[in-house]
Amino acid sequence: MNIELIAYTQGNPKTYNYAGPTDVCALAASQCYDSEPSKTKVKVCIAQGHESIIEHASFTFLFEGVSRAFLAQITRHRMASYSVRSQRYCGEENFDYEQPPTIFEHPEDDVVEAYHTFMEQCSKMYKYFRDKGIPKEDARFVLPNACTTHMVVTMNARSLRNFFKLRLDKHAQWEIRMVAGRMFDLLLKVAPDLFEDLACKNFVTGEYKLIKEEK
Repeated sequence: MNIELIAYTQGNPKTYNYAGPTDVCALAASQCYDSEPSKTKVKVCIAQGHESIIEHASFTFLFEGVSRAFLAQITRHRMASYSVRSQRYCGEENFDYEQPPTIFEHPEDDVVEAYHTFMEQCSKMYKYFRDKGIPKEDARFVLPNACTTHMVVTMNARSLRNFFKLRLDKHAQWEIRMVAGRMFDLLLKVAPDLFEDLACKNFVTGEYKLIKEEK
């Protein structure tokens, strides 16, 4: 799995002397209150629930090696833009697949072997259909949710905050929680004022927990 932050909102320093996503949000807030742009004001707005100002900052991620099961979950977050590798136009003859950790907690059983065997069978069936002239868009019906994909995803800061509140939660599924944690790490480096109030990190497990859960 590879998660990269490939682009994010930048201001025009020649015009407003604002360089980063938080600065753009500060400028937006200043228009609402007829005040000078201030990162502190951005934090106040967030604390008061006035989050429309942070919709002006967007962030674009590259996800590689995530499962189609993950894809089904993240696309439920509708205030976002998605560009996903197409199984209709791209061949999956040698697809990679995600390996759920709970399956690999049973090395003494045949569970792990059965999992790999099933993936191989799916691959063989897909190849069989393609060899018979079945188009990719129909051959893909035998592919498992474990099949990995890659995509580009763009969300604004407000949507991302909602995403983190749901997907950093301990009840979220492990894969999307892992992705959310990596995304959060990346955002803290470029726009800490927009996100740092949300969560604290357990440096033993590497996972985040919502601050409200800690209280």
